Amino acid sequence: MSVLVYLIPAALLFGLASLIAFLWALKSGQYEDLDGAGERILIETEPHAPAPGNGKPKPNQA
Repeated sequence: MSVLVYLIPAALLFGLASLIAFLWALKSGQYEDLDGAGERILIETEPHAPAPGNGKPKPNQA
């Protein structure tokens, strides 16, 4: 029975930490585009497409 003295506050702290983490994720925009990642994997790209950038090749650095 004395173990409940430790388990109840631990459960409350864990629940509060989870709520804070969820609210932080919600505020920072983690749930804005739920379908984008799932659809992005289906978009076919060219096999040798250049990397995003300004289109200029990088100089060789020795």
